[in-house]
Amino acid sequence: MRRKFTVFLIITICFILQCTLFQALAFASISPNLLIVVTSSFGFMRGRKEGMWIGFFSGLLLDLFFGSVIGFYALVYAYLGYVNGFFRKRFFPDDIKLPLILISASDLSYNMLVYLFLFFLRGRFRFGYYFLHIMLPELVYTILVTIVLYFMILRINQKLEYIEKRSASKFV
Repeated sequence: MRRKFTVFLIITICFILQCTLFQALAFASISPNLLIVVTSSFGFMRGRKEGMWIGFFSGLLLDLFFGSVIGFYALVYAYLGYVNGFFRKRFFPDDIKLPLILISASDLSYNMLVYLFLFFLRGRFRFGYYFLHIMLPELVYTILVTIVLYFMILRINQKLEYIEKRSASKFV
């Protein structure tokens, strides 16, 4: 129960920061995608199932507040969380390379899917412009924010795992 409440709080705080503070700190109307960082981080820290559910609820928040179609972002984020969960066995808390690579790949995949389904299918074929002016700046900004946010999420996850192990040892 404690984990669910904490994850809900992390998703809510990151959503609020993404929609308020980082919109004010946007460079050329580009802001980092904090929910991708949260979804990907919990995906490779906790596995496919938890990554998928965290991604689903993160995307659902975006759908409810900003989406034109309910379920598009929820599906994309759930997919990203699930795919990141495949790397749980290769995850080591001390190594920052894998999280940076996976979060970068997730952000790039997210932007490619958004371009494909929200722009390309509507006849907007300016991929080069979208890639240079939207995708790459968001990717760089997200990576910079990831370096700080990832370690905060990692510490929270380690603390929760410690509490869960300590609590489970009382029943053995």
